[in-house]
Amino acid sequence: MAKSPDDDTKDSGRLPAPLQSVTPGTGSRRNEEMDVFGWGMLLGLLVLLMPLLPFIVIVWGISKVTDMLTPSS
Repeated sequence: MAKSPDDDTKDSGRLPAPLQSVTPGTGSRRNEEMDVFGWGMLLGLLVLLMPLLPFIVIVWGISKVTDMLTPSS
């Protein structure tokens, strides 16, 4: 088995120092690609669920009526 460089070091329980990067930091910016993807997912779900909305309202209404008609203990 090959010996790794970490085999010689003792486990002190501390994390290693952060690695230096050769690329400059970008800072914070809006992620427009993910915004477009998120809005597309929302619109897709709305298009899929819009035909189901009347059935959801009917089931919700029936549950409210049955809750009012049944006596609570």
